[in-house]
Amino acid sequence: METPPSSKPNPTYYDIVIVGAGPVGLMLSTCLARLGYRIKHIDNRAEPTPTGRADGIQPRSLDLLRNMGLKSAIMHHKPARVYEVAFWDPAEADKGIVRTGTWASCPAFIDARYPFTTLLHQGLIERVFISDLGKNGVNIQRPWTITGFKSDEKEDPHYPVEVSLEHTDGTSRETVRAKYLFGGEGARSFVREQLGIGITHKDPIAHVWGVMDGVVKTDFPDIKMKCTIHSEHGSVMVIPRENRMVRLYIQIASSTDPDWNPRKTATAEEVQASAKRIFQPYSIEWERVEWYSVYPIGQGIAGKYTLDHRVFLGGDACHTHSPKAGQGMNTAFLDAQNLAWKIHAVEAGFASRELLHTYEPERKEVAENLLSFDNKYAKLFSERLPAAKEVQAASKHTNGHSEDNEFIRTFKEACEFTSGYGVAYGPNALNWSPSHPAQSHLIHPKGTKLRTGRMMANADVTRVVDANIVHLEQEIPWNGSFRIYIFAGKPSMTARALKDLASQLGDRRSFFGSYLRPDIDTVSHHERYNPHSLFFTVCTIFAAARNEIEISRDLPGLLKRYRDLVYADDRWDRRVPDATAAAHAKMGVDQEKGGVVVVRPDGYVGIVTSLVEGSGTIDALNAYFNAFCRKKIGDSKAQL
Repeated sequence: METPPSSKPNPTYYDIVIVGAGPVGLMLSTCLARLGYRIKHIDNRAEPTPTGRADGIQPRSLDLLRNMGLKSAIMHHKPARVYEVAFWDPAEADKGIVRTGTWASCPAFIDARYPFTTLLHQGLIERVFISDLGKNGVNIQRPWTITGFKSDEKEDPHYPVEVSLEHTDGTSRETVRAKYLFGGEGARSFVREQLGIGITHKDPIAHVWGVMDGVVKTDFPDIKMKCTIHSEHGSVMVIPRENRMVRLYIQIASSTDPDWNPRKTATAEEVQASAKRIFQPYSIEWERVEWYSVYPIGQGIAGKYTLDHRVFLGGDACHTHSPKAGQGMNTAFLDAQNLAWKIHAVEAGFASRELLHTYEPERKEVAENLLSFDNKYAKLFSERLPAAKEVQAASKHTNGHSEDNEFIRTFKEACEFTSGYGVAYGPNALNWSPSHPAQSHLIHPKGTKLRTGRMMANADVTRVVDANIVHLEQEIPWNGSFRIYIFAGKPSMTARALKDLASQLGDRRSFFGSYLRPDIDTVSHHERYNPHSLFFTVCTIFAAARNEIEISRDLPGLLKRYRDLVYADDRWDRRVPDATAAAHAKMGVDQEKGGVVVVRPDGYVGIVTSLVEGSGTIDALNAYFNAFCRKKIGDSKAQL
């Protein structure tokens, strides 16, 4: 990188101060630590979360954790996996409850690698991140809190944020300077309050719930599944957990109650008694209670995520909601990763500071969509469960139908969103649209299935160097680089186009050649992902069988250097059963002529172009990167 992190050796200078060691703070810290940034990370708790709190990792988040090499450590704890949700309703003839149907947690119409929700105590998840941070020289400073800060670029344009910190017992204090400050300390964020940023609430609180983690003895048949239960005695949501535990969300009060009080509470014993009535005719007893809490459901969102693009907010400091849809931690992960790569792109000299202006609109829109869904979902869940025939109808279809009632329609429509695959970022400099400065008939060619601002489709391919069948979307680990996927079609048809593209990538005026590594002549022969540039990793995928591909013959120029990232698109896929090159087909790329897909460092598609002979492809890509890169890219005559 052009400007290495923490160029000032003074120990009181940091690239970033992160407040809060929950999911959002730990993800941000982990991403930036891996890229070499100097981090001061504090938390006001003496130790990681001991019990309770968030526990659901959705399918898209598991992809993300795998891409960071953290999934195996998470799965080592043997978390529960939820594949289906069971619905229980009051029995029509007898007293008690009866199962009225089931619905896939991540239905088959979603192309997920891991079609289940992973359930694990938040403290164990935190420790996975903390362990990884330790390997990169970052330790959480506990128990410390923030007492004040100010941001003034005129006073110090390089380290404009001054942060005052204090041990929670008041015995020690320190003041540090940083390029950035991040408030990830939850719903009662000190940073947010000091900035004067308010929370806008969707609706008045309408329900109070108790949440209890413990080990139970029961004859209820679906205790190992996620369940939504409605009975004449109230509502319960069942969430299986690790180590034989189960989490129960039990409704304590509703605004429809005659004595409604949004601050109503209940003892653990009272909630257990309520649960026993709801579970009838089944019995339930607690062998052990690990954690119990009472909370009101309230959906709110911060008016701003930053005021000056030096002090940022993320996670629960920005958005609060019901935990029953299992989105809080997952949204926090994506907040952090979105901000991390953008800070890196700016500080490393790749992108202009305006790139940071995309953090708030991208992530706030996602939070607003989450709250709209959560508000609707929580309200519906608190009212009633649909009848058996309605649930059965939902189980047979993959899209909303007019005969579905509102609960089922909401549940079905939200599956893609809750899985994480429905996150979509709107048009901006990063996500091409017809209004983008880059204009060419080669951009987003007819037939393209990928949507800019959304995840690239999953695809199985065969890696040429070792014949391993791999997941293409996982082949480049999270490294802060843009991912350039060259779908090369049939080698006999694209040889000239590939040769032209390889030559033009090497041109010092191209988006690629403008950002070559300063140590390029001494890079190890074994460097797999960034041999030329720290900002780009290149994959080439041929629509051919592996034994038909010869890297030395079919890969021209600098593309040969990415020999470990060359693939044969020769794996059958049930989603495109008639395709001869399934990966090309799933992307909507011409299976003979190919195309180029640019994916942002966080996995979202930026632009798709055709692969053609001449300069058309490189010109389109140069124009795209010119919209946010610091350097002027491309020959002015060649700009589109």
